Amino acid sequence: MLQIYNTLSRSKQAFKPIEPGKAKIYVCGMTVYDFCHIGHARVMIVFDMVVRWLRASAYEVVYVRNITDIDDKIIQRAIENGEPIATLTQRFINAMHADSDELGLIHPDHEPRATDYIAQMQGMISRLIEKELAYQGDDGDVNFAVRLFPGYGHLSGKSLDELNAGERVSIGGGKRDPLDFVLWKSAKAEEPADTRWKSPWGEGRPGWHIECSAMSCDLLGNHFDIHGGGADLQFPHHENEIAQSEGALYGKERKAIDQPFVNYWMHNGHIRVNEEKMSKSLGNFFLIRDVLKNFDPEVLRFFMLRAHYRSPINYSDAQLEEARSGLVRLYTALAHIPLGNGSVGPDSEWVNRFTDAMNDDFNTPEAIAVLFELASEVNRAQGEKQVQLAATLKELAGALNFLQRDPTLFLQAGSRSSEVGMSAEQIEEQIRARVAAKQAKDFTKADLIRKALLEQGVVLEDKPGGITEWRRT
Repeated sequence: MLQIYNTLSRSKQAFKPIEPGKAKIYVCGMTVYDFCHIGHARVMIVFDMVVRWLRASAYEVVYVRNITDIDDKIIQRAIENGEPIATLTQRFINAMHADSDELGLIHPDHEPRATDYIAQMQGMISRLIEKELAYQGDDGDVNFAVRLFPGYGHLSGKSLDELNAGERVSIGGGKRDPLDFVLWKSAKAEEPADTRWKSPWGEGRPGWHIECSAMSCDLLGNHFDIHGGGADLQFPHHENEIAQSEGALYGKERKAIDQPFVNYWMHNGHIRVNEEKMSKSLGNFFLIRDVLKNFDPEVLRFFMLRAHYRSPINYSDAQLEEARSGLVRLYTALAHIPLGNGSVGPDSEWVNRFTDAMNDDFNTPEAIAVLFELASEVNRAQGEKQVQLAATLKELAGALNFLQRDPTLFLQAGSRSSEVGMSAEQIEEQIRARVAAKQAKDFTKADLIRKALLEQGVVLEDKPGGITEWRRT
């Protein structure tokens, strides 16, 4: 049975969906004012893996990932560029989709945009005001009264006195308490017309937190299975989502027996770059599209999933090269083995071990370790047994979206940075010259050709029958 580490309970729990056989999952998506970076890549890759495994486990999954297309940073960037909000956000939504497609990720079933859910947000804010959990301040903003909601702080594990207003939460003169957070921001005179909407509280725009509550409840219901996002969202964003969602439903009288907003909260770990926090100011900020200029998308996915999704991960070119070497080893085990059309059944021992790893809170490092062991068995086996093991390797890796390409094409592609080197035709020409040298018993020349190719990043492997295969390092 699948076990999921629930941030709310701080423990692994058996996954019991609200509706048998179905799994509803909401993941906090991107704020679209710039290109996606590798931190975004980790969120996308992790929850792509989660959804794939749920579906491989026969769950009918509804996967929702939102788009924040109205936000202070978006407004500032649009003003700097002198362009409409919608033009800016659509450009970066298109770029996000392009990055996701190149990474080979599945599309969410729903990808709601904040600006399409203004009415739902206003409805939720109105209910919170009616239940006396929200108020309009002197500055026109509508705020949530944190201390009036029972249980606030359970997700972050801190008492109200320990908590501070978090990132992206401005403290203005209209708040009754520093911990209160904004639900509706009153429009400022200098802000463009496309940043404001009419409301019962005057023109303005939604706060950041309310959008996810409104969109998730509209698409998945007031009570759903899994909510995911980066660890940095645990507080204040997800804490506030719980408060406003359950507050709108139950008010100040929320009881322990009332159904929670979400059953399982999942958070992926941070990314560090060369053991430092990733930030633009440190100059260690990497966009997905820039990384993919030098590394195959499958390598980046493999790198991300070699670590457990809850663990911090250190990013560097050396780590990506190591990940590529691991993929080369796995693809090499599949090279030149006729797998047919999937007629060979999986070997149950390996399936059970892989499944046990994945069902242990999506333990991809252990699952990948099983793949490496299986690859070693493929290399040792012969005949029908080798074919069966290779088919099992490809099938299990497919649950993580690995090893689904032609092995020879992957191995000969090498790293993307190596594509400026020798062409395949040039390599084949040198191999023919080496064969001719060996036939003429000029083994010195043959060895020099092998060495020269190796210096160009090309490894030769002599096989029985006079066949020479090659791959890039």
